[in-house]
Amino acid sequence: MSDERSNAAPPGRGPARWILGLFPLALLAGLVGFFFGADPTAPFRDAFPPVEDLTIERVSFPESGVMRVHVVNGGPEASTIAQVIVDDAFWRFEIDGEPTLPRLARATLELDYPWVEGELHVIRLVTSTGLTFDHEVAVATISPRPNALYLTTFGLLGLYAGVIPVLVGLLWYPFLRRIDRKWIHFYLSLTVGLLAFLVVDAFEDTLEASALVPEGFQAAGLIALGVIGAIVGLRALGNLGRGKGGGSGASPGLTVAYLIAISIGLHNLGEGLAIGAAFSLGEIALGSFLVIGFALHNTTEGLAIVAPVASKRPALRHFAFMGGIAGLPTVLGAWAGGFSYSPTLATFFLALGAGAILQVIVEVTRLIRKSWPQGLFTPLNATGLLLGLLVMYGTALMVTA
Repeated sequence: MSDERSNAAPPGRGPARWILGLFPLALLAGLVGFFFGADPTAPFRDAFPPVEDLTIERVSFPESGVMRVHVVNGGPEASTIAQVIVDDAFWRFEIDGEPTLPRLARATLELDYPWVEGELHVIRLVTSTGLTFDHEVAVATISPRPNALYLTTFGLLGLYAGVIPVLVGLLWYPFLRRIDRKWIHFYLSLTVGLLAFLVVDAFEDTLEASALVPEGFQAAGLIALGVIGAIVGLRALGNLGRGKGGGSGASPGLTVAYLIAISIGLHNLGEGLAIGAAFSLGEIALGSFLVIGFALHNTTEGLAIVAPVASKRPALRHFAFMGGIAGLPTVLGAWAGGFSYSPTLATFFLALGAGAILQVIVEVTRLIRKSWPQGLFTPLNATGLLLGLLVMYGTALMVTA
């Protein structure tokens, strides 16, 4: 025993331990600085043309005859915008800064161009090295401005698609209170089915948005940050809600219900982004189908929120809080998507929603197993799970119609 103590390292005292911890980082910083200072890659850059990757994130039309092109440099090197071609014609432009964009920098180009309402326009950027980058505007239309009219309009779309349907779904609580315990487990299993379909749908939306992310922003890294961050964060919130680490010690069912509300809220933020972007781009029919489809989705998601507390009597304020947490992000997403859609942020938030739903599936499954040892795999519970998948599939058909 004495030998073990004599061989053990003494505990750190004062600033010495922090110096020991920061010393490797200082060496690493010095190595990086020396690499860029010495620049051993210079012969390769002199022999090969620069790698450029400009991305047109969106094109807005603030008024008739004016076009704004929002560009980001996602390549590894600086890139200079030399010319702009619109519909096969070279056009003069003004830029909010220098025409040379450093890596990950953004710029807005403004053109006095006689665009046509409802018509297709093709924008092509030409760099100083002669490389070209194209973007197609399917429907040219006046872009929404953040004024009272459009704030109200996008807010109402978020209410129709997210807040009201979730609150309607919460009205299943009195029904769930009056059914046998085995049927409560059936609806909890149905909740797992709803969420399982939702997580697949969320991953699909995430991958679709990530295809538009500039390469320099590392879409795969954004997805990893969102998914893992949501799982870890919700797991920590779940432990806090159960009273671990000095929490409030809320009932497991209420904790899971709040976690479901949070995960659905994160997912609905992505749905709001899609709705806002569709209407701002002039795709009115698509935007309307999105509102209808997401409304049907979110009504069933309201059922998923109240199922874990079917055997409890939570205070009325909890239903108001959970409905707001799950539904209001749709409004925020509609505003963000309508006025300033960004594929980079959309990818991150969609990944965040996917990871949150994945973690909540684990929490609901654990809640079922706690009071029903066979979990999801009784005939009744398995039927509920499959029915949840079918219900979500049926409502999803309205989104893609």
